Amino acid sequence: MKRIKVLLIRFRNELHRNDIPLFRGAIIHMLQNNNILFHNHAENGLRYAYPLIQYKRLNNKAAIVCMEEGTETIGEFFSCFSKVLRIGDSEIQLELDNIKAEQVLVQVWRSDFIYSIRRWIPFNSENHERYSKMTSLREQLELMEKILIGNVLSFAKGIGVQLQQQLSCSIVSMESKGLITFKHVRFETFDILFKINISLPDYIGLGKGVSHGFGTIVRMNTNGQT
Repeated sequence: MKRIKVLLIRFRNELHRNDIPLFRGAIIHMLQNNNILFHNHAENGLRYAYPLIQYKRLNNKAAIVCMEEGTETIGEFFSCFSKVLRIGDSEIQLELDNIKAEQVLVQVWRSDFIYSIRRWIPFNSENHERYSKMTSLREQLELMEKILIGNVLSFAKGIGVQLQQQLSCSIVSMESKGLITFKHVRFETFDILFKINISLPDYIGLGKGVSHGFGTIVRMNTNGQT
């Protein structure tokens, strides 16, 4: 159990879904520093840890989600906030909408919470091959539930939370959203509704590509609504 710091920064600027990587790249270029939390790259390659600064599109507009150490590092962004960003062929001046700072309890419970996850990338080449060879939907769902649990464990490790109790996860509904290209590789994405016995912050990402806006979760109520 741990309360973690979460900072949600929303902008008034509309952002196309395909422009999230450009938005991320524009901010990294604007800062012109080597702070690894903004880009998750080290001199000798990638930072193989959960990204603590994630770039999002929420309600069709640009947003940034920061956690733990990322909530402190983001101050470097605000020192350059007045600069113009180039996103693709367009130059924009970011307009701040609102900032929400909170502490969120990450804890395993006896009861379940319902979350939606959008544009989730669950598979690497190995587990996608296993998935495609399965002949029953139940087998496929069980594999994806195990992958979701693994994604949550990776998040917990990244924010310094050690989970003592076992996680249980069940997928309520699933819809394939087709193929996307991420880092020059084609991946299948899914929109999923799932139950899991852990409380998680809204708008964090699970799975691959979370710093680029993939796999964003939102807690739902018992009727499946936000």
